[in-house]
Amino acid sequence: MSEVIEHTGRIQRIDGNRVQVLITQHSACSGCHAKAACTAADAAEKIIEAETDDASLQVGDTVTVCAQRSAGMLAVLLAFVIPFLLILLVLVVLRTWIDNEPLTGTIALASLVPYYIILSLFKGKLKSTFRFYIKKLS
Repeated sequence: MSEVIEHTGRIQRIDGNRVQVLITQHSACSGCHAKAACTAADAAEKIIEAETDDASLQVGDTVTVCAQRSAGMLAVLLAFVIPFLLILLVLVVLRTWIDNEPLTGTIALASLVPYYIILSLFKGKLKSTFRFYIKKLS
């Protein structure tokens, strides 16, 4: 298994050593031959900001945006796994004290607000953890 996650994209903007690259993410089924007849096929465009020292890059160049797989796994952990476990934990704990299921569910969902506030406070540290770099395609 590769230790690097790669996406091909097109440079949208260059600001010093910061480059914004537009990538198109496709769902797993978007490569299917029946995708034109299927509503499950999905694609989304994302802008990724990366750093580079390559002065030869131009707006419109096709490049590969790379990141370490470990950073991707950490992102999944922070964005999906921990919030899921937090909701589950709050639900289990509150169900022992509160018999009102709608209230328990609302409180469990509301428990995500402090979690995401804490994540936003560490935005600078997370930004330095999730670093992207660019490889120019020949």
